[in-house]
Amino acid sequence: MTTSASTTNNPRVAVVTGTSSGIGEAVVKKLCDLGHQVLAVDFNPAGKAVAEAAGAAFFEADLTDADACRAAIDDAVKRFGSVDILVNNAGIQHVSPIESFPEQKWRQIIDLMLTAPFLLSQAAWPHMREGGWGRIVNIASVHAQVASPGKSAYISAKHGMIGLTKTAALEGGEQGITANAICPAYVKTPLVDNQIADQAKLHGMEEQEVIEKIMLKNAAVKRLIEPSEVAEMVAFLCADTAGAVTGSSWNIDLGWTAQ
Repeated sequence: MTTSASTTNNPRVAVVTGTSSGIGEAVVKKLCDLGHQVLAVDFNPAGKAVAEAAGAAFFEADLTDADACRAAIDDAVKRFGSVDILVNNAGIQHVSPIESFPEQKWRQIIDLMLTAPFLLSQAAWPHMREGGWGRIVNIASVHAQVASPGKSAYISAKHGMIGLTKTAALEGGEQGITANAICPAYVKTPLVDNQIADQAKLHGMEEQEVIEKIMLKNAAVKRLIEPSEVAEMVAFLCADTAGAVTGSSWNIDLGWTAQ
C-alpha cells in the first residue's frame, strides 16, 4: 500500500514515539516525506540525529514517566500549534518465563507500552477534538492476537493496546478522531535482533534456529518485515481518505494468523 502526498490532503502535526530506530524511524521519515510536521519522541538522545535527518523535531523523554508523556504533547503544541496525529510505537522486550519474570521489568513494559499510549492519547485528545480531526495509530503486534512463551508482559501490554484502540475509536467517532492498531509479525529492527539471543537461550537453540523455527514458524511468507512496510500502513491510516476506518486491528503478519 503506497500513500502519496496527494492522498494526505492536508499537512498535519504528528507525534511519533520510539523513533531512534526501526519502525519509529521509518514512520517519522514517511510522515515527513508526506509534508507533515513531526515531533519524534525517544528516551535515547541519539534519536535527535535520526529525527533531524528526516526533517523532524526531537523530544527526549522517558515515557514510563507520566509527566514526560504530557510534556511531549505540550512540546508539540508549543512548536506546531496542535497535535493531529499520534503514533504510539515505543516499546521494549524482555524474555523470561512467568515464574522468574522480574516484577520491575513487568512494570516498566506495561508503563511504556500500555499506560504511556493511554496518557499520550489523553493529552492529545483535546487538541484533536478542537480541530475536529484526529488519528491515533497504535503499533501493536501479532502478539496482540496470539501468545508465545516467555513474553508475558509484552503480550499483556499488546493485548491491552487493542482494547484501548477500540475504546478510543468508540469515544472519538463523533469528534472526528479515529483510532486503529497495526499488528506486525517480526519486523527487521534492533528490538527483534536483540530478542534472537534471548530466545536462543530460553529454548536452547542456535540463533539461526530461532529465526527459522520460532520467528518464521507460523508465517506463510518466510521473511522478516521491513519497517517501511509498517510505515506505509501508518501513512494510510493517517490520511484524510481513511476517515471511515476506525477501531480496527490491521495485521501485517506474513499470514501468521491465517491458520
